[in-house]
Amino acid sequence: MNAITKTDFKFPKQKSFYKGKVRDVYNIDDKYLVMIVTDRISAFDVVLPKGIPYKGQVLNQIAAKFMSATSHIVPNWIIDVPDPVVSVGHLCAPFKVEMVIRGYLAGHAWREYKAGKRELCGVKLPDGLKENDKFPEPIITPTTKESVGHDEDISKEEIIKQGLVSENDYEQLEKYTHALFERGTDFAARKGLILVDTKYEFGKNKDGKIMLIDEIHTPDSSRYFYSEGYQERQKKGESQKQLSKEFVREWLMENGFQGKEGQQIPEMTNDFVNAVSERYIELYENITGDNFIKSDVSQVLKRVEENVTAFLKKNELI
Repeated sequence: MNAITKTDFKFPKQKSFYKGKVRDVYNIDDKYLVMIVTDRISAFDVVLPKGIPYKGQVLNQIAAKFMSATSHIVPNWIIDVPDPVVSVGHLCAPFKVEMVIRGYLAGHAWREYKAGKRELCGVKLPDGLKENDKFPEPIITPTTKESVGHDEDISKEEIIKQGLVSENDYEQLEKYTHALFERGTDFAARKGLILVDTKYEFGKNKDGKIMLIDEIHTPDSSRYFYSEGYQERQKKGESQKQLSKEFVREWLMENGFQGKEGQQIPEMTNDFVNAVSERYIELYENITGDNFIKSDVSQVLKRVEENVTAFLKKNELI
Protein backbone atom coordinates (compact mmCIF):
# COMPACT_ATOMS: atom_id res chain seq x y z
CA MET A 1 0.00 0.00 0.00
CA ASN A 2 1.15 3.57 -0.66
CA ALA A 3 1.32 4.63 2.98
CA ILE A 4 2.91 8.05 3.51
CA THR A 5 5.89 7.60 5.81
CA LYS A 6 8.01 10.53 4.62
CA THR A 7 7.55 13.82 2.76
CA ASP A 8 10.13 16.17 1.31
CA PHE A 9 8.23 18.98 -0.41
CA LYS A 10 9.54 22.40 -1.41
CA PHE A 11 6.50 24.69 -1.40
CA PRO A 12 6.63 28.33 -2.57
CA LYS A 13 7.79 30.70 0.23
CA GLN A 14 8.61 27.73 2.44
CA LYS A 15 10.66 28.92 5.43
CA SER A 16 11.22 25.75 7.42
CA PHE A 17 10.20 22.14 7.90
CA TYR A 18 9.48 20.22 11.10
CA LYS A 19 9.07 16.47 11.31
CA GLY A 20 7.01 15.28 14.24
CA LYS A 21 6.25 11.70 15.21
CA VAL A 22 3.28 11.62 12.83
CA ARG A 23 2.97 15.06 11.25
CA ASP A 24 5.20 16.82 8.75
CA VAL A 25 4.80 20.58 9.18
CA TYR A 26 5.82 23.19 6.61
CA ASN A 27 6.19 26.86 7.55
CA ILE A 28 4.96 29.09 4.72
CA ASP A 29 6.24 32.67 4.79
CA ASP A 30 6.30 32.66 8.65
CA LYS A 31 2.51 33.16 8.47
CA TYR A 32 0.93 29.80 7.69
CA LEU A 33 1.46 26.12 8.37
CA VAL A 34 0.88 23.23 6.00
CA MET A 35 0.37 20.17 8.21
CA ILE A 36 0.60 16.83 6.45
CA VAL A 37 -0.70 13.95 8.54
CA THR A 38 1.42 11.00 7.46
CA ASP A 39 0.61 7.33 7.93
CA ARG A 40 3.40 6.93 10.49
CA ILE A 41 2.35 5.47 13.82
CA SER A 42 4.04 5.96 17.17
CA ALA A 43 3.69 4.23 20.52
CA PHE A 44 5.65 4.79 23.71
CA ASP A 45 7.06 7.87 21.93
CA VAL A 46 8.72 5.63 19.31
CA VAL A 47 7.82 5.76 15.61
CA LEU A 48 7.15 2.23 14.42
CA PRO A 49 8.87 0.98 11.24
CA LYS A 50 5.81 0.62 9.00
CA GLY A 51 3.10 3.08 8.01
CA ILE A 52 -0.61 2.34 8.40
CA PRO A 53 -2.62 2.82 5.18
CA TYR A 54 -5.24 5.61 5.40
CA LYS A 55 -4.32 6.45 9.00
CA GLY A 56 -3.32 9.99 8.04
CA GLN A 57 -6.60 10.56 6.23
CA VAL A 58 -8.55 9.27 9.24
CA LEU A 59 -6.73 11.53 11.68
CA ASN A 60 -6.86 14.62 9.49
CA GLN A 61 -10.55 14.34 8.68
CA ILE A 62 -11.62 13.59 12.26
CA ALA A 63 -9.56 16.52 13.56
CA ALA A 64 -11.00 18.88 10.93
CA LYS A 65 -14.55 17.82 11.77
CA PHE A 66 -14.09 18.41 15.50
CA MET A 67 -12.16 21.65 15.03
CA SER A 68 -15.16 22.95 13.10
CA ALA A 69 -17.61 21.62 15.71
CA THR A 70 -15.78 23.33 18.59
CA SER A 71 -14.81 26.65 17.01
CA HIS A 72 -17.49 28.38 19.13
CA ILE A 73 -15.69 27.19 22.28
CA VAL A 74 -12.16 28.16 21.32
CA PRO A 75 -10.75 29.57 18.06
CA ASN A 76 -8.50 27.16 16.19
CA TRP A 77 -5.63 27.35 13.75
CA ILE A 78 -7.24 25.73 10.68
CA ILE A 79 -8.06 27.73 7.53
CA ASP A 80 -9.01 24.80 5.26
CA VAL A 81 -8.39 21.15 4.34
CA PRO A 82 -7.17 21.12 0.71
CA ASP A 83 -6.33 17.40 0.66
CA PRO A 84 -7.57 14.38 2.65
CA VAL A 85 -4.28 14.29 4.63
CA VAL A 86 -3.53 18.03 4.78
CA SER A 87 -4.69 20.95 6.89
CA VAL A 88 -3.53 24.51 6.26
CA GLY A 89 -3.77 27.11 8.98
CA HIS A 90 -2.28 29.99 10.91
CA LEU A 91 1.20 29.78 12.34
CA CYS A 92 1.00 29.77 16.15
CA ALA A 93 3.65 29.65 18.87
CA PRO A 94 2.77 26.44 20.77
CA PHE A 95 2.67 26.21 24.54
CA LYS A 96 5.26 23.72 25.77
CA VAL A 97 2.68 21.56 27.54
CA GLU A 98 -0.06 19.18 26.45
CA MET A 99 -3.37 19.40 28.29
CA VAL A 100 -4.34 15.80 29.02
CA ILE A 101 -7.80 15.30 30.50
CA ARG A 102 -9.13 12.01 31.86
CA GLY A 103 -12.67 10.95 32.67
CA TYR A 104 -11.70 7.36 33.51
CA LEU A 105 -8.80 5.48 35.10
CA ALA A 106 -7.25 3.95 31.99
CA GLY A 107 -4.00 3.65 30.06
CA HIS A 108 -1.02 5.49 31.54
CA ALA A 109 -3.04 6.66 34.56
CA TRP A 110 -4.03 3.08 35.35
CA ARG A 111 -0.45 1.82 34.98
CA GLU A 112 0.71 4.49 37.45
CA TYR A 113 -2.17 3.71 39.83
CA LYS A 114 -1.55 -0.03 39.62
CA ALA A 115 2.09 0.62 40.56
CA GLY A 116 0.86 2.17 43.81
CA LYS A 117 0.83 5.89 42.98
CA ARG A 118 -2.08 7.88 44.39
CA GLU A 119 -1.14 11.23 42.93
CA LEU A 120 -0.83 12.06 39.24
CA CYS A 121 0.40 15.48 38.08
CA GLY A 122 -0.48 16.91 41.49
CA VAL A 123 -4.00 15.44 41.42
CA LYS A 124 -4.88 13.16 44.36
CA LEU A 125 -6.48 9.84 43.42
CA PRO A 126 -8.72 7.87 45.82
CA ASP A 127 -7.98 4.29 46.90
CA GLY A 128 -10.10 1.37 45.77
CA LEU A 129 -10.46 2.17 42.08
CA LYS A 130 -10.42 -0.50 39.39
CA GLU A 131 -9.09 -0.19 35.87
CA ASN A 132 -11.46 1.85 33.65
CA ASP A 133 -13.54 3.15 36.57
CA LYS A 134 -15.04 6.58 36.00
CA PHE A 135 -13.65 9.48 38.03
CA PRO A 136 -16.19 11.57 39.99
CA GLU A 137 -15.09 14.52 37.82
CA PRO A 138 -12.66 14.67 34.89
CA ILE A 139 -9.08 15.42 35.96
CA ILE A 140 -6.39 17.34 34.06
CA THR A 141 -2.98 15.65 34.05
CA PRO A 142 -0.65 17.74 31.86
CA THR A 143 2.57 16.59 30.25
CA THR A 144 5.58 18.44 28.96
CA LYS A 145 5.80 18.62 25.17
CA GLU A 146 9.20 17.33 24.13
CA SER A 147 10.49 17.59 20.56
CA VAL A 148 12.40 14.33 21.07
CA GLY A 149 12.07 11.57 23.64
CA HIS A 150 9.34 11.03 26.20
CA ASP A 151 6.80 13.61 27.31
CA GLU A 152 6.82 13.79 31.11
CA ASP A 153 3.97 14.17 33.60
CA ILE A 154 3.98 17.59 35.24
CA SER A 155 1.75 19.42 37.72
CA LYS A 156 0.00 22.75 37.22
CA GLU A 157 2.17 24.25 39.96
CA GLU A 158 5.39 23.11 38.29
CA ILE A 159 4.26 24.39 34.87
CA ILE A 160 3.73 27.87 36.32
CA LYS A 161 6.89 27.71 38.46
CA GLN A 162 9.03 26.79 35.44
CA GLY A 163 7.43 29.55 33.37
CA LEU A 164 6.21 27.11 30.70
CA VAL A 165 2.82 28.86 30.80
CA SER A 166 1.80 31.99 32.73
CA GLU A 167 -0.76 31.55 35.50
CA ASN A 168 -3.42 33.56 33.63
CA ASP A 169 -2.89 31.62 30.41
CA TYR A 170 -2.93 28.29 32.24
CA GLU A 171 -6.26 29.10 33.89
CA GLN A 172 -7.67 29.78 30.42
CA LEU A 173 -6.22 26.52 29.06
CA GLU A 174 -7.93 24.61 31.87
CA LYS A 175 -11.28 26.22 31.06
CA TYR A 176 -10.92 25.45 27.36
CA THR A 177 -9.84 21.87 28.12
CA HIS A 178 -12.88 21.14 30.30
CA ALA A 179 -15.26 22.73 27.78
CA LEU A 180 -13.77 20.81 24.83
CA PHE A 181 -13.88 17.53 26.76
CA GLU A 182 -17.52 18.10 27.67
CA ARG A 183 -18.36 18.75 24.00
CA GLY A 184 -16.40 15.68 22.88
CA THR A 185 -18.07 13.55 25.55
CA ASP A 186 -21.55 14.63 24.42
CA PHE A 187 -20.73 14.01 20.76
CA ALA A 188 -19.29 10.56 21.52
CA ALA A 189 -22.32 9.61 23.64
CA ARG A 190 -24.64 10.30 20.71
CA LYS A 191 -22.59 7.79 18.71
CA GLY A 192 -22.67 5.10 21.41
CA LEU A 193 -19.14 5.83 22.58
CA ILE A 194 -17.44 7.01 25.76
CA LEU A 195 -14.63 9.57 25.43
CA VAL A 196 -12.31 8.15 28.09
CA ASP A 197 -9.40 10.56 27.89
CA THR A 198 -7.76 12.88 25.38
CA LYS A 199 -5.21 15.65 24.99
CA TYR A 200 -5.38 19.15 23.60
CA GLU A 201 -2.61 21.41 22.41
CA PHE A 202 -2.78 25.18 22.32
CA GLY A 203 -0.69 28.04 20.98
CA LYS A 204 -0.81 31.79 20.44
CA ASN A 205 -1.23 33.49 17.08
CA LYS A 206 0.65 36.62 16.03
CA ASP A 207 -1.89 38.77 17.91
CA GLY A 208 -1.32 36.86 21.16
CA LYS A 209 -4.68 35.07 20.99
CA ILE A 210 -4.87 31.54 22.38
CA MET A 211 -5.87 29.01 19.72
CA LEU A 212 -6.47 25.27 19.61
CA ILE A 213 -3.80 23.66 17.42
CA ASP A 214 -2.68 20.23 16.17
CA GLU A 215 -5.46 17.61 16.38
CA ILE A 216 -8.57 16.91 18.45
CA HIS A 217 -10.54 13.78 19.40
CA THR A 218 -8.62 11.45 17.08
CA PRO A 219 -7.65 7.86 17.98
CA ASP A 220 -4.04 9.05 18.33
CA SER A 221 -4.92 11.68 20.90
CA SER A 222 -7.95 10.04 22.52
CA ARG A 223 -9.28 6.80 23.92
CA TYR A 224 -12.87 5.66 23.32
CA PHE A 225 -14.91 2.84 24.88
CA TYR A 226 -18.17 1.48 23.53
CA SER A 227 -21.00 2.58 25.84
CA GLU A 228 -22.99 -0.61 25.37
CA GLY A 229 -21.86 -3.19 27.90
CA TYR A 230 -19.50 -0.83 29.77
CA GLN A 231 -21.18 -1.30 33.16
CA GLU A 232 -21.47 -5.07 32.78
CA ARG A 233 -17.82 -5.44 31.83
CA GLN A 234 -16.76 -3.29 34.81
CA LYS A 235 -18.83 -5.40 37.21
CA LYS A 236 -17.27 -8.60 35.86
CA GLY A 237 -13.77 -7.15 35.82
CA GLU A 238 -13.52 -7.65 32.06
CA SER A 239 -11.55 -5.55 29.60
CA GLN A 240 -13.50 -2.78 27.93
CA LYS A 241 -14.21 -2.86 24.21
CA GLN A 242 -12.38 0.18 22.96
CA LEU A 243 -11.48 2.18 19.91
CA SER A 244 -8.08 3.76 20.40
CA LYS A 245 -4.40 3.26 19.80
CA GLU A 246 -4.16 1.39 23.11
CA PHE A 247 -4.51 -1.97 21.34
CA VAL A 248 -1.26 -1.19 19.49
CA ARG A 249 0.48 -0.47 22.80
CA GLU A 250 -0.93 -3.69 24.25
CA TRP A 251 0.34 -5.69 21.24
CA LEU A 252 3.78 -4.16 21.68
CA MET A 253 3.83 -4.94 25.41
CA GLU A 254 2.72 -8.52 24.77
CA ASN A 255 5.70 -8.78 22.43
CA GLY A 256 8.19 -7.37 24.93
CA PHE A 257 8.37 -3.73 23.84
CA GLN A 258 7.64 -0.61 25.90
CA GLY A 259 10.05 1.83 24.28
CA LYS A 260 12.78 1.11 26.80
CA GLU A 261 16.46 1.00 25.96
CA GLY A 262 17.62 -2.29 24.49
CA GLN A 263 14.13 -3.48 23.55
CA GLN A 264 13.43 -4.50 19.95
CA ILE A 265 10.29 -3.48 18.09
CA PRO A 266 8.44 -6.68 17.13
CA GLU A 267 7.88 -7.48 13.46
CA MET A 268 4.83 -5.75 12.02
CA THR A 269 3.33 -8.28 9.63
CA ASN A 270 1.13 -7.17 6.73
CA ASP A 271 -1.85 -8.75 8.50
CA PHE A 272 -1.16 -6.69 11.62
CA VAL A 273 -0.68 -3.48 9.63
CA ASN A 274 -3.97 -4.03 7.76
CA ALA A 275 -5.76 -4.82 11.04
CA VAL A 276 -4.56 -1.51 12.50
CA SER A 277 -5.73 0.30 9.35
CA GLU A 278 -9.17 -1.29 9.64
CA ARG A 279 -9.37 -0.28 13.31
CA TYR A 280 -8.65 3.34 12.46
CA ILE A 281 -11.32 3.32 9.75
CA GLU A 282 -13.76 1.70 12.20
CA LEU A 283 -13.20 4.50 14.68
CA TYR A 284 -13.66 7.13 11.97
CA GLU A 285 -17.04 5.71 10.98
CA ASN A 286 -18.16 5.24 14.58
CA ILE A 287 -17.18 8.64 15.90
CA THR A 288 -18.22 10.71 12.88
CA GLY A 289 -21.22 8.68 11.74
CA ASP A 290 -19.94 9.04 8.17
CA ASN A 291 -18.81 6.37 5.73
CA PHE A 292 -15.06 6.46 5.20
CA ILE A 293 -14.16 7.07 1.57
CA LYS A 294 -10.65 5.89 0.77
CA SER A 295 -8.74 8.48 -1.22
CA ASP A 296 -6.81 7.57 -4.35
CA VAL A 297 -3.29 6.75 -3.15
CA SER A 298 -1.86 5.58 -6.49
CA GLN A 299 0.32 8.74 -6.68
CA VAL A 300 -0.31 10.06 -3.23
CA LEU A 301 2.72 12.36 -2.81
CA LYS A 302 2.12 13.99 -6.20
CA ARG A 303 -1.54 14.48 -5.30
CA VAL A 304 -0.67 16.13 -1.99
CA GLU A 305 1.90 18.49 -3.54
CA GLU A 306 -0.44 19.59 -6.33
CA ASN A 307 -3.41 20.14 -4.00
CA VAL A 308 -1.42 22.16 -1.48
CA THR A 309 0.30 24.34 -4.08
CA ALA A 310 -2.97 25.03 -5.89
CA PHE A 311 -4.68 25.98 -2.61
CA LEU A 312 -1.91 28.35 -1.53
CA LYS A 313 -1.96 30.11 -4.91
CA LYS A 314 -5.75 30.29 -5.16
CA ASN A 315 -6.08 31.82 -1.71
CA GLU A 316 -3.14 34.16 -2.27
CA LEU A 317 -1.31 32.79 0.77
CA ILE A 318 1.94 32.82 -1.23
